[in-house]
Formats: sequence, structure tokens, C-alpha cells
Amino acid sequence: MPGTDARRGSPRVKWLGTIAGLSVAVRLGAAIYLGNDVTVQPGTADQLSYHLLALRVLGGHGFSFETGWWPATPAGEPTAHWSYLYVLFLAGVYQVAGPAPLVARIVQAVAVGVLQPVLTCGIATRLFGPRVGLVSAAVVAGYAYFVYYAGTLMTEAFFIVALLWSVDAAMRLGSTGDAGEGAQGFRPWFTLGMALASAVLLRQAFLVCVPIVVLWIGWRRLSGVRREAWRGPAVGSLAKGLGVTVAVVTMAILPWTLRNHRAFDQFVLLNTNAGFAFFWGNHPIHGRRFIPILPGDGSLYGEILPDDVRGLNEADMDRALLRRGLGFVIDDPVRYAWLTASRVREFVKFWPSPESGRLSNVFRMASFGLCAPFMAAGLALLLLDPSQRRARREAVLLVGVAFVYSLAHVLTWTLVRYRLPVDALLIPLAGLSAQRMFHRLASRSRAAEGEMLVAR
Repeated sequence: MPGTDARRGSPRVKWLGTIAGLSVAVRLGAAIYLGNDVTVQPGTADQLSYHLLALRVLGGHGFSFETGWWPATPAGEPTAHWSYLYVLFLAGVYQVAGPAPLVARIVQAVAVGVLQPVLTCGIATRLFGPRVGLVSAAVVAGYAYFVYYAGTLMTEAFFIVALLWSVDAAMRLGSTGDAGEGAQGFRPWFTLGMALASAVLLRQAFLVCVPIVVLWIGWRRLSGVRREAWRGPAVGSLAKGLGVTVAVVTMAILPWTLRNHRAFDQFVLLNTNAGFAFFWGNHPIHGRRFIPILPGDGSLYGEILPDDVRGLNEADMDRALLRRGLGFVIDDPVRYAWLTASRVREFVKFWPSPESGRLSNVFRMASFGLCAPFMAAGLALLLLDPSQRRARREAVLLVGVAFVYSLAHVLTWTLVRYRLPVDALLIPLAGLSAQRMFHRLASRSRAAEGEMLVAR
């Protein structure tokens, strides 16, 4: 297990096993609650699209919908709007178990129920030690939003796993220099490539974070190398390793790029959703304050599409909408600045909102609402505590990826659920401050008991 004492019978391993077991149990509860029907629950509208796409793939119709579908895909026409990898996961489960969404929910809940706390524990342990690792794993296990989305047929849960896997694999390479754990050979670089590829195939937006991961690894592996040796073995080893990683990511994306070229007769790297998101997120309908979900049943998104893009295939429409969205910014940059500022408020929202349902408000308060103060305190400890000097260099990766991923959504289109991967990255900081608080409370309790014994 990453960053833990893997000896059989180790108390830390037993504690982590218990935490993972509880994590699976609560996520199974969420999966069973959501059941075998695919209905629109708060924040889960996309699961119906993934379910129907998986059925179409199994039926031999490829990535298309039987009827006209969101965002503006005609019946029977190819779509690249959705994660290919997640559709294939659902199709694989349905192939084995029949079109049973509950089975897919259960498989997903078990997988992420184990992997989310284990990966978080490894990352936090590497940064701050084993006690913080266990506290962080416990936070992830009970994080209300993570529990809820573990049972939904959407990319959120698996993307968080892929993100944590990417960070863990990068830390293993970047924190060791030219010797030690994971520093040599093909395998660690291949593992990093698989992790990054999984994240990109689940959420195309993660492409903006890949350069941060690469730059951090280069910085960490070369920071201890003397300047005159930079042209030598250290640089060569780094270049070869990164070449393996880039090759793996490229080979994972390439089949879908070729598929898109056949479907749309033009180059589309992976998904056709960036243009739609930028157009809708910056449309004048928002004014100067971003509206996370436009009023109505969702039809308004289709109604505000320009007439001159209707009838285009999905790839052409995505590009045309991106140009139109950039035009909104150029025409009124002041409005765009205000709109972007209002998206920051939406992105970090942790308080109850009258626009949200009761369930959404409860989840928001029971997850980010509880953890945000600990995350902020953990960041302060990281920056100000002299004992965290080594951890600061490692934490640059966490904070850097979190910042760039957040910025990508703040500048385009955001919802509260788009922040969940950032929550996962920052939970080790919450674990640091929580563990410090528990330690101080325990120390004061012992001191008080000692004073009482002396008084007696």
C-alpha cells in the first residue's frame, strides 16, 4: 500500500483496512439507495446519457443516441461529447450482468471505496507521516459528496481515483531523485502514463494539468543534480522516462482521435465539449453573475444556440461555439471579468443555498463545509511551520494541480461537483491540521489528568 507500513499485521495496515471497509460499506449504501433505475437525482443528470450510450454501444450502434440528445446531437449521429472510457466500463458490466445499473453501481462503489482512501493515505503519509495518512483516509472514506457520487453512473468517482493515482505515481518518481523507490526502470514511468491516461480519458479537462505533473517531476529529479551534470545521465534518464509516459498517454488517446476523424472527417483530439462549455458559461444570458444551472428543464441551453450552428455536426458545432464564446470575451472583457469572479464564489460554495435542494445542501455542508476550515489551517501549517519544509516541496504538486484544475473551470463553466477532485487533492492538508488538533487535545487531556493526580 502506498506510503504505509506493508508488514502483515501492522497496526497501520489494520487501521487502513478498517477505514477502507467502512468506505466500501457507506458507498454500497449509496449505490443501493440509487437503485436499478437511472433517474435524474440532484447533480446526476449525466448518468442517463452514459447509461443510454452504453446500451447503444452494446447494441452495435456505436457512440450515438437513438433520439436527439444533449447537448445538440441528432438521433443516430456520432457523438464525442462523453467519456469513451466510462461508457466502455458501463458497457462491459452490462455485457456480463445484463443492463443492470445497480450492478454497475455496486462494482464502482467497491472499487472506489477501496482505492480512494488507500491512495489518499499513501499521498498524505508521504507528505506528513502515517498518522496524517490515516486521518486523511478516514476523511475521504466519509466525505459525503464522494459517498454519493460513488453510486452514480458518472465519471466523478473514477476520475478522483485516477487523479489520486496520477499524483501518487508522480510523487514516487519525483521524490526519489536518481536512486531509491521507483526511481529506475520502465515500470514507474509506464504506471504514471497509465494513471494520466485514465484521468484524461475520464475527464478531458485534466489535459491542462499534465504539464504541471511533468514539470514538477523534472524539477524534483533535477533539483539535486549539479548544474554541470545536467547534460549527463540525469537529464537522459528523465527524458527517457518522460518519453515512456508521453507515449502511453498518446497511445491511449490515439484510437479515439482516429475514431473522431472517421466520424467527423476532421481532427478532434478526444471530446467535443470544450466549445459548448465555454459558450454556455460565458453567454450574455448570465449578465455579470454566473448562473450554474439555467432555469427550466434544460431546454434553454439548446434554445440559446445560434441559428447558424444548428445542423452542423457535433465537432463543427463545438468549434463554432468556442469561437462565439471567445467573441463574448473580446466584446466585453469587463463583463467576463465579473462573470469569472462570480464563478469563484460558485466553485468554493460550502453554505446552504435556496437554489439547491435539501439533499445538495446537506451534502455540501457535510463535506466541504466541514473540511474547508481544516484545509485552510493545513495550508497555513504547511507554509509557516518550519518542520514542514520538506513537505512543502512535495505539496507543490498537489497545490499546483489543484490550482490549475480550478482555474480551468473558473475561466469557463463551473458547478460545485467540478470542485470535488480539488477537494480530494486538498484533503491531506485537512488531515494535517486535524491530526495536530487531535494531538494537542490529547496532550492537554493528559496534562489535566496529571495535574489531578498530583492534586490528590
